Amino acid sequence: MSSVPSPLAQALGRIPTGLYVVTTLREGRPIGFVGSLLMQVGFAPPVLSLAIAEEREHLAAIRAHGRFAVTVLDAASQGLMSAFFKRHEPGRSPFDELEHRPSPAGLPILSRALAWLDCRVSGEFAAGDHVVVFGVAEHGELLRAGDPAVHLRKNGLGY
Repeated sequence: MSSVPSPLAQALGRIPTGLYVVTTLREGRPIGFVGSLLMQVGFAPPVLSLAIAEEREHLAAIRAHGRFAVTVLDAASQGLMSAFFKRHEPGRSPFDELEHRPSPAGLPILSRALAWLDCRVSGEFAAGDHVVVFGVAEHGELLRAGDPAVHLRKNGLGY
C-alpha cells in the first residue's frame, strides 16, 4: 500500500532542482554522489550552496579536503548518474567506469557532462537534517551547448 504524500510534501515536490554529480577527494581518491540540492547564491565572488545529508560520508570528505566540484548533467549525460547508485566492491568506485579528468584544483569532473564547477569551501550552516556547504566557484567550464537536467520529486520531504 502506498501512502499519498501530504499537501505540503506535494507542494515542496514541485520546486525544481537540477541533477549534479558532486565530487571531492578522500585520502587522495575520488569520491562522489548524485546531488540535487544546489544553487548559486552569490555573484561576486560566485558562491554556490550545496545541501548534504548530515550523515553522508561525502560531507566529511568535503570538510576534510576543503573543496568540491559539481558536474552539471543534461539529458545526454543524465545516464552517468547510474554508476553512483550501484554498489561497488571494496577498493572500487564509480570513477573506475566513468571517463573523468581532474579540474584545475585536482578534483574529478565527468568528461561527458554539460558543464562543471570547482569550488573552495567558504563556510557551512546546519539546516535540519542537512548541512548547507557554501563554496566559492573558482574554476568552471561549459563543455557544450544545452540545458541542464531538471528534476521534480513527488514528495518534497524526501529523495
